[in-house]
Amino acid sequence: MSLTSVNAENIRAAFIAGAHNLSNNKEYINELNVFPVPDGDTGTNMTLTIMSAASEIEAVANPTMDLLSKAISGGSLRGARGNSGVILSQLFRGFCRDIKGKETLDVNDLTAAFARAVETAYKAVMKPKEGTILTVAKGIYDKAAELCDYEDDVISFSEQIIEHGDNVLAHTPELLPVLKEAGVVDSGGQGLMEFLRGALAGLKGETIELAEGIPSQPARGAGLLEEIPKKPSGSGNDNISTADIKFGYCTEFIILLDKELTDKQVSEFKAYLTSIGDSIVCVADEELVKVHVHTNHPGLAFEKALTYGGLTRMKIDNMREEHSERVSMEEEKRRAEEQEAAFQEMKYRNKPAAEETPAEPVELKKYGFIAVSVGDAMEETEKSLGIDYVISGGQTMNPSTEDILSAVEKVNAENVFVFPNNKNIILAANQAAAICEDKKIHVIPTKSVPQGISAVLSFAEDMSPEENIEAMTEAISAVKSGEVTYAVRDTSVDGKEIKNGDIMGISDKGIDVVGTSVDEVTTSLIEGMVDEDSGLITLYYGSDVSKEDAEKLCDALTEKFDELEVELHEGGQPIYYYIVSVE
Repeated sequence: MSLTSVNAENIRAAFIAGAHNLSNNKEYINELNVFPVPDGDTGTNMTLTIMSAASEIEAVANPTMDLLSKAISGGSLRGARGNSGVILSQLFRGFCRDIKGKETLDVNDLTAAFARAVETAYKAVMKPKEGTILTVAKGIYDKAAELCDYEDDVISFSEQIIEHGDNVLAHTPELLPVLKEAGVVDSGGQGLMEFLRGALAGLKGETIELAEGIPSQPARGAGLLEEIPKKPSGSGNDNISTADIKFGYCTEFIILLDKELTDKQVSEFKAYLTSIGDSIVCVADEELVKVHVHTNHPGLAFEKALTYGGLTRMKIDNMREEHSERVSMEEEKRRAEEQEAAFQEMKYRNKPAAEETPAEPVELKKYGFIAVSVGDAMEETEKSLGIDYVISGGQTMNPSTEDILSAVEKVNAENVFVFPNNKNIILAANQAAAICEDKKIHVIPTKSVPQGISAVLSFAEDMSPEENIEAMTEAISAVKSGEVTYAVRDTSVDGKEIKNGDIMGISDKGIDVVGTSVDEVTTSLIEGMVDEDSGLITLYYGSDVSKEDAEKLCDALTEKFDELEVELHEGGQPIYYYIVSVE
């Protein structure tokens, strides 16, 4: 079979087949997890992301490239979960931006679309790592660029770039030592290859049905990856870092464009903003550009922006002004109670009733709060501190961009602070912030529930959003977090041999302690986190720990660390015996 070009129907069939193939192999991809915790989720996140787009595509009755582009880009963007899902959605976004307006695609068009996809995905990640899905995507584009000069058959072209992509994937352990130690490839890259294999089948006219039973190992192309263990452990969760606020003026404005910016101009403008500041949000469409930057020279940002068009909604806040005295704990508790009461009232007023007269809308308040966590007791703790809405999720189930946007809609506030409480949710939260138009979303890059709690406790009603962001960012930097869970497979990480069923103590740095006793591992983990500046140890015990056992451990820790305060709270979280923090 050969094709010199593909139309919208071909792309539709290819995408759906690719989505189904990725979904059918999600459990295998989940097993590609360097850290042998019982929550490997790269395959799940990528599947939920792509199936969101597939649902949009299936609803398109008479597909055109424009309609498909909108369905794929919008569906994956809103359905994106976890870092792997967000990066996948950005690959699709770039690809779709390049194919819009075309009737058919030949190998040159596909190569140009691959280039845009890779460029868009790399831009979405603050500190891209090689040896990940990004490396595999770039390798595919490089091969496409090589082939397009002499290959005009789309099927042969696709077969060759997939073979090359498998080779690039097989070499990811050489780029990331943690993969090499575990003896596996990158899980995000594996997910991308499963999609492409399915998409090729779709181009050939083959149908891939969604499987009810998930195979433990997918079929491999060209005999590649034969040395990969049947039950390995890889990585798809890029560590996305967010810079601390260190520039004095929070500067915001909108550019009313004289004409639409090219991708190169957008890239150059973002690079310029990076050279004069940080905490940058720059979202461009055909008519305007929305800009947020922390800088010591707002005038420079304005002058550069004026070269593209007129300015409106200009706003500058001096973040170095002396902060107002923080509210007392009593005032904090009162504020939390008032916010919870307002939230409950809003839920009651929005509850449909057949015979009731619709209530007047609740007045928009200045600040609202959203947190991600799991466990009923943990949720109650967060709500008692003033969190308006808790999204159920975490490592085992990363909420999507759409989940976060839906939560924002439920919070009756002008400014909404979002606490992702997991490094694999921060990127989706940032994506939600870029999409939302009617409210200002401020993502505080919390990587654990204890960090989220510390952040909300540092909030002050009488401070500006920028001042609160600075205070919260400073607060979370002082919190060390840890988790105690069990291993689900044999592996080796950071020189530690880990057996299935071992108990692991995981800190912000990685797996610190391995043992067979929950109490001993928890104690050793905390011992490694405590230093001369520490004053408080907090434990949240999970659903698999009895209150009696947790109290015994708390008493032992109080005796061992007699100069520190030790607090115990019920968390109710699954999978993790204890979540701990040291401040």
